[in-house]
Amino acid sequence: MKVPKPILIAAKLLAFISSKLATAFAVKLFITPIKHKTPKRELHMETESKKSMVFLPKLNKKIRVFEYGQSPKKILLVHGWSGRGTQLVKFADELLIAGYSVISFDAPAHGKSPGNSTIMIEFIEAILELERKFGPFEGAVGHSLGGMSLLNAVKNHLNINRLVIIGSGDKVPDIVDSFVSKIGLHPSISKQMQNRFEKKYGKKMTAFDGSFAAQEVTIPVLVIHDENDLEIPVSAGIHIHKNLKNGQLLITKRLGHRKILGDSEVVKSTIQFLTQ
Repeated sequence: MKVPKPILIAAKLLAFISSKLATAFAVKLFITPIKHKTPKRELHMETESKKSMVFLPKLNKKIRVFEYGQSPKKILLVHGWSGRGTQLVKFADELLIAGYSVISFDAPAHGKSPGNSTIMIEFIEAILELERKFGPFEGAVGHSLGGMSLLNAVKNHLNINRLVIIGSGDKVPDIVDSFVSKIGLHPSISKQMQNRFEKKYGKKMTAFDGSFAAQEVTIPVLVIHDENDLEIPVSAGIHIHKNLKNGQLLITKRLGHRKILGDSEVVKSTIQFLTQ
């Protein structure tokens, strides 16, 4: 995504003054998602779902949850960064037709959930808390950061039978490096950002890599990635797949990072995999 010019100017100015100021600015941007208005194509899912605010005790935060459908067979859907709980509506609609119901949510600081900042650790905790409150889930589908979060949640004992990840990121340091590059800062800022996160959370950022989590995932996983994804390179999906014990790989063309969520063949492949 194109970075607004004022952000690029502010980043360069702060970097000129102090690397600490530039790092603090970059961290703030990195943990602050953009909230988008729900598009018309998703409104029916929002309207027809039972909506509630669910408290996450370990985070002391609340998230908005969607219960879509009535079937006791449930699938969890997890959106990516700056996404929302209705973003995977095409998958949700087809799952209802296939006899399933769907649980999805606006991650902390996303959609209608309160707050302004969050990080992947909170996505993972939200997933695990929703399992406690709404599970068990038959399977799950995650896009982008949602895919990474689900891999980590399964590693942390999320009990599902099958998983589909779409356009998932892999190595966290690579994601931070790419972000720093996009806002025009020196690569050294990336290392300083990572040091701050690791000091705050007491864990190495590489501990959350998609491929690292994949090594401990034994359930069947379908990895879907587009070769023309400009936000997360297809190499990320390929590397995650190589580290799975029971994985399948589907590489698409000319769908990019978001258009892939509306592709009928991608949706069909996902439903077939989940309902095997």
